[in-house]
Amino acid sequence: MFQNTIQTKTTLSGVGLHTGEQITLSLLPALENTGIVFVRTDIKDKDNTVPALWNNVSDTQLCTVIANKDGVSVGTVEHLMSALRGCNIDNAIIEIDGPEVPIMDGSAMPFVDLIRRAGLQKQNVLRCVIRILKEVSVEKDGKRVTLRPENASVFGGEIEFDHPDIGCQSYQTTLLNGNFVHDIADCRTFGFLHEVEWMRSQGLARGGSLDNAIVLDREHVMNPEGLRREDEFIRHKLLDAIGDLYLAGRQIVGAYDGIKAGHAINNDILHALFADKENYEIIEHLHVIAPLFDAQSAAEKTEQKIYA
Repeated sequence: MFQNTIQTKTTLSGVGLHTGEQITLSLLPALENTGIVFVRTDIKDKDNTVPALWNNVSDTQLCTVIANKDGVSVGTVEHLMSALRGCNIDNAIIEIDGPEVPIMDGSAMPFVDLIRRAGLQKQNVLRCVIRILKEVSVEKDGKRVTLRPENASVFGGEIEFDHPDIGCQSYQTTLLNGNFVHDIADCRTFGFLHEVEWMRSQGLARGGSLDNAIVLDREHVMNPEGLRREDEFIRHKLLDAIGDLYLAGRQIVGAYDGIKAGHAINNDILHALFADKENYEIIEHLHVIAPLFDAQSAAEKTEQKIYA
């Protein structure tokens, strides 16, 4: 029930999926009620802090990108955000010396390992969570995401691809007792060879390889080691959803159901949720305490760059 940060600074380095650049990322402890805040250490001439919040999402085409009012952005945040949620980290400063979070192996497990090395530090302030009170749904282009009341953090979904190694897959998990690490964290991002070729022609996916993604041609998985799980594809989609929804700024107590969902509609559901205060409540030990904090106000507070 108490907020958590990490015990000590830890660092990793890796390639950015789209830039192909070598990027170093450090996870640092943060004070209570800081939330998750990115700091672009390579930028010195403007505000370089970017709070990880839903209304700071600036792009969802190929990944989730967040940006501040000065246009300073951080891309591909979803796998790290998913690991932070799965490991119950409420407060952290993330220093990064480039425009996107390293892709690592394409899953959340390297970030789980980073958090484990840092150690978990319980703090002296109670955790507040967002409890869903009314069903909220967004549907567009054959995709649908629904949030509904539930007494736990439940994530379920379904995908369908015309490919023999994917087909129709569904999965559901409840974030409880560390099962994120066992059931979700190691599942990798995936893409199709023709899409990768197009992205590279557009100057994207410069860092993509079989080392950091599952790549499929028209009939087979191209990775020599194969899949980590038969349903790795839908599990990774839920990994993305867990990270995207942690941009709510707090843990959500409720059920997420995503049908053919992606980053864009995951952000749409947060906009729909917060558009009406009757959809949710903020609770502390099952007591209502306040409406969701104003995200822009929180962003302004982080300009002070408060480090623990």
